[in-house]
Amino acid sequence: MDKKIRILAINPGSTTTKIGLFDDLDLLFETSIAHSATDLKKFPTVQSQLNFRIGTVEKTMSEHGYAMADVDVYSARGGGLASVEGGVYEVTELLVQHASSGISGTDHPAQLGSQIARNFGITYGKPAYIVNPPDTDEFVDVARITGLKGIYRESHLHALNQKETALRFCQEHGLNYEDVNLIICHTGGGISITAHREGRMIDSNDILMGSGPMSPNRAGDMPYLKIIELAYSGKYSQEELSSKLNESGGLMDHFGTSDFEEICALTLKGDSIARTVLDGMVYQNAKYVGAMAVALRGKVDTIILTGGIAKNETFVRKLTSYISWISKIVVMPGEHELEALAAGALRVLRGELTAKKYSGIPVWSGF
Repeated sequence: MDKKIRILAINPGSTTTKIGLFDDLDLLFETSIAHSATDLKKFPTVQSQLNFRIGTVEKTMSEHGYAMADVDVYSARGGGLASVEGGVYEVTELLVQHASSGISGTDHPAQLGSQIARNFGITYGKPAYIVNPPDTDEFVDVARITGLKGIYRESHLHALNQKETALRFCQEHGLNYEDVNLIICHTGGGISITAHREGRMIDSNDILMGSGPMSPNRAGDMPYLKIIELAYSGKYSQEELSSKLNESGGLMDHFGTSDFEEICALTLKGDSIARTVLDGMVYQNAKYVGAMAVALRGKVDTIILTGGIAKNETFVRKLTSYISWISKIVVMPGEHELEALAAGALRVLRGELTAKKYSGIPVWSGF
């Protein structure tokens, strides 16, 4: 029997560092290390957290009784890069340079992932990869156009879980991802609803810039003149308004909590406002599924519901009542980001996939 490949998957988030250790795809352990606001306040920038995050991973591995030197490959969430096609990318010096500077214009801990993997890769002489980073952009040109010259729609979505869900579905059903059309609804704190046409994510809502259905933490689409009124009301700074719309909007703004199950419980107690708001959220999700069906010209093989909210039977039932006429629906609940990172690296090391080289040249930079 061939020796299994030991993979360390690393996913830095805003307030957590998630890691998983795999032998091939057999999980040895996974954990999410929470970072308190007090801990993070010590660092003036995301980039200055790098050594802290590296130390967190090393300490966690040691606590679970595993040696860093025994890892065969490091696979991390990417971020902060020029736009790229989906795939697995070798972590190179150029990629790390762009991630550390946040060349994409973002400032998110995801950009630390490649740097952490590169650090361990150099230290222990092992390969390091990122998999379907959030900078993945496979949009068709017509999806980019807006009503203002020089302002374009960009691809910001849950690329890692979207792609892994698509690949898992195809593998389970004996399909080739490059031969099918899918609509995948990633439903969590943020929601991305994406048209996958023959292996490419050709259109979606923008989770970073604020388009799409409302979600537990995000306001979603709103009349833009209303937002302009808020911006000039004197009540908010730019940072405060951005946070209200994209971090504490949605269910959080309506109810003071983003816990979907908690708000569902209110509806069971007869709270009519909670029922109306949740029904509105379902309705908005359904409209975006319809929009993605149009992007696929009605040729939809399957609609897949994934993410944390897809575990909720009421949400799934109500959403299904709107969209079942479009195509068959498959529910694949939960997020599989650590597994996706491990699977991507494993496909490369098994020779099933060739790792791509990051060029630093955006796949799209305007018309």
